[in-house]
Amino acid sequence: MSASAPPVVVVGELLVDIVSYPDGRSAEHVGGSPANVAVGLARLGHDTHVACLVGEDARGARCAEHVEASGAHLLPGSRSPHHPTSTALATIDEHGAASYVFDLHWDLPPVQLPDGTGHLHTGSIATTLTPGDAEVEDAMRRAGAQGTVSYDPNVRPTIMGDVADVRPRVEHLVGLSDVVKCSEDDLEWLYPGDSPSAVMARWADLGASLTVVTLGGDGVVWRAASGEEGRAPARIKDVVDTVGAGDSFMAGLVSGLLDTGLLGSPDARERLARATLADVDPAVERALATSGVTVRHAGAYAPTREEIR
Repeated sequence: MSASAPPVVVVGELLVDIVSYPDGRSAEHVGGSPANVAVGLARLGHDTHVACLVGEDARGARCAEHVEASGAHLLPGSRSPHHPTSTALATIDEHGAASYVFDLHWDLPPVQLPDGTGHLHTGSIATTLTPGDAEVEDAMRRAGAQGTVSYDPNVRPTIMGDVADVRPRVEHLVGLSDVVKCSEDDLEWLYPGDSPSAVMARWADLGASLTVVTLGGDGVVWRAASGEEGRAPARIKDVVDTVGAGDSFMAGLVSGLLDTGLLGSPDARERLARATLADVDPAVERALATSGVTVRHAGAYAPTREEIR
């Protein structure tokens, strides 16, 4: 990690995934989509800070230890004595795919951005669950005034409500973001019948410079600010489960964009807004590499740079 690299802040849920496997086994892993991204960025060597809400219970202590062990840091206000730590029951099917049931608490205090924050990432439940969603948006606006923002809708239909209400919220946050990544399942729920190309173009019109759609085993498609579209196959083999794979992809993508000077400052935002496919290809390659390692491990495993070389 460069001593001059600006801090990266990740805002969102940090919780415990209670994973249930088809053979009856179960295990607990620290997770939460934004928190997984934060751990992924820290493991890749970035100065990463997390704004979240966990309890002062045993699970909350485990969550905090997990984040700190990765090299990331919890921001002030992230531990609360008023709520238990949130949980997500992840049921794995015979193909390794996960479905979720949540027990959530999200009364997020105002986010204290570290001095010189260059980039903020957020997404998923944190951006739609009241009352904390208002603080997430406020942090996005403040971070965007001095750096760049990335966003992963990572929709959870069972808890986010009616799609007619969620879609405008997602599009509003897309408009506050420089990079937006989502899955094909997200798109099918948000825009049934629309192609990834159509949705990426729509989000580009809203203001996102780089839009990316992951296609599971079929790889990924993306649209650069130039309007060019790229496509690449997945790097998936020896799958244990897919928990955290999309978050690992997001961490790799943000990491690659930071390293190539396309995120992290107002100047980087301008470069991203002029970027071609060739400019963003290295970041997509890193994203594919990180997610490819993650699926070979149980839970939301985050690889180091050495593991993806």
